[in-house]
Amino acid sequence: MEKKLYAYGIRPVLELLESKKEIDTIYLQKDIKTEWSMQIKSESKNRNINLKLVPKHKLNRLTRKNHQGVIGLASIIVFQNFDNLLSAVFDKGVFPLFMLLDRITDVRNFGSICRSAEAMGVHGIIIPKKESAQINDIAIKASAGAIININICREDNLESIVKRAKASGLSVVACSEKSKQNINQINLKKPLLMIIGSENNGISDKLIKLSDAVGKIPILGKTKSLNASVAAGIILFEYNRQQNTN
Repeated sequence: MEKKLYAYGIRPVLELLESKKEIDTIYLQKDIKTEWSMQIKSESKNRNINLKLVPKHKLNRLTRKNHQGVIGLASIIVFQNFDNLLSAVFDKGVFPLFMLLDRITDVRNFGSICRSAEAMGVHGIIIPKKESAQINDIAIKASAGAIININICREDNLESIVKRAKASGLSVVACSEKSKQNINQINLKKPLLMIIGSENNGISDKLIKLSDAVGKIPILGKTKSLNASVAAGIILFEYNRQQNTN
């Protein structure tokens, strides 16, 4: 049976509609008459999407989360092939930027990373088939719908991905608080694969050894480490800062 996922809340559902992904049903609270609800009704009609106007208690039965009066039921995302995606990015004549997530299992962290990655122009996120966060309604909510709009590659062997990325001309930069070098001391103005590890386990030794450079975020306070999604956002900001610096 094909897996389904729920996008709940105004922004995630609007993102779902804009993505042109296959949508099974949209549940809209029937007593809501706002500009965004009219937009959802119009787009659902144009795309022949099954729109159900339901009472609030029906939505509450579908989820305990803050649905804001609207829930979208869609097919689970289609995972992309890394090699095909990388070739497509090179064909556009731009520097590829990919992010590999090593053993990040918290769905909210994963969703937040996807949100930052999509906003900062990452071409694709690579996750392992095992020891990775589920892509479910909680992750979509945490990403504010960004999961729907970013390419995700799910791979059996992360080491193989890193080797293929390097063979294709990408530099591999791992982000670890154990590094002696700050991330802003590393040249990021090149085709790049960034590696982010989990808060508990960090990045595996094998992936660290395959990396071209390892950098850390400088910590000025007493806190020893940062949340993985916060760290990803800071590193992506540094990447974009360097791209815009002569």
